[in-house]
Amino acid sequence: MQAVGIIAEYNPFHSGHQWHIGKAKEISGCPFAIVVMSGNFVQRGEPAIFDKWLRAEMAVSSGADLVIELPVVFSLRSAQYFAAGGIRLLKSLGLVSHVSFGTETDDLPRLKHLAEIIDRPQTGHLLRKLLKNGTTYAAALSRALQLVQNGTPYELKSPNDILAVEYLRSLRHFAPDMIPCPVKRQYAQYHDTKIHSPFASATAVRLAILEQPQNPDANLKTVLPKSSQMLIHRAVTEGKGPVTLAGFDSILLAKLRLFSLTQLEELPDITEGLHNKIAECALHALSLDDLLHQLKSRRYPRSRLQRILMHALIGTNKQLLSDFDTTGPLYARILAFNHNGRQMLKSLSSCTAIPLVTKTTHFLNSKQRSRGPLSPLQNMLAIDTYASDIYPLAMPNRKWWFGGRDFCVSPVYLPD
Repeated sequence: MQAVGIIAEYNPFHSGHQWHIGKAKEISGCPFAIVVMSGNFVQRGEPAIFDKWLRAEMAVSSGADLVIELPVVFSLRSAQYFAAGGIRLLKSLGLVSHVSFGTETDDLPRLKHLAEIIDRPQTGHLLRKLLKNGTTYAAALSRALQLVQNGTPYELKSPNDILAVEYLRSLRHFAPDMIPCPVKRQYAQYHDTKIHSPFASATAVRLAILEQPQNPDANLKTVLPKSSQMLIHRAVTEGKGPVTLAGFDSILLAKLRLFSLTQLEELPDITEGLHNKIAECALHALSLDDLLHQLKSRRYPRSRLQRILMHALIGTNKQLLSDFDTTGPLYARILAFNHNGRQMLKSLSSCTAIPLVTKTTHFLNSKQRSRGPLSPLQNMLAIDTYASDIYPLAMPNRKWWFGGRDFCVSPVYLPD
């Protein structure tokens, strides 16, 4: 039994994602698709618009066979670490023979060549130097590639292509036997903000939902599978979403104002005295958007700042992330599956290199989390549970603000 692996966020799941899953199965020749998906916090440094179980159900309703959570210590990271976490998790399962991802180009040899160049010591030295001077990662990467290729220009600014190259780098390091299957993006571009049928960007879909959550634009229906339409409508009606960064204004500003300078300095990605500026600006900011506006610079683009703030929210630090970057994902937390996924779970139980988590309490309960000490696996899982406890505090309806979901919610099973 072989499967094609996909690393995704599905924020939320739309028709382009459904098309990609079908195309991935077609190109790879694999009848099954295993998705490693970000949980309640995503790579841009934001809460997902809907919770992880709902988004996993959307995926399994529209082509995915098994959805596994990417631990938040990898999902809430820059492209390099996000990709490495996803690839290492897929590799550890033992069933994934191919990996599919979206790109803006279908030139796989070129992308592989770039991945190889980036891994050269000379490129790494140039990249670190450019980043230290305040260049954004995308611009620094493009410039470093140009310099080591004797001036040949190469623009690597699309988030999809940057991620594609990082997936290929991670495959080289952690899973050289897995076969890459790039799928060229169709119609909508990553940052498009308008709905264009038949496919739209996730950015455009989120904006349409946020503008009129109770009565979304009719055009939205043309770019969402029916199951996604139904699940989104139910979540909005019940007040479980949409969830936005602004929902954490009070709690996060409070945390930042209480943090010592030492605690701020220990946050991931903090360099060059940024902790001092955060401490100062957090005292006067009226919202997270206001705070981000004050902090944003060439060196610190908004997405990087948002990730820093989300790490402050869930309680992670540089040392924790460094430790987990060494170990890689330590478990496979099951979020949703169908009949095919159920059969795969039986196979995975005998071939996976890491434990399958269908019931969190088999590995960690709330008392253990509070009292400690925790093993590395329990610590990684505890951080996921903290993220899940904090996430509902930004849901529109307060009746859903309770915590502890990770200890009691079972994976979603869709028989057909």
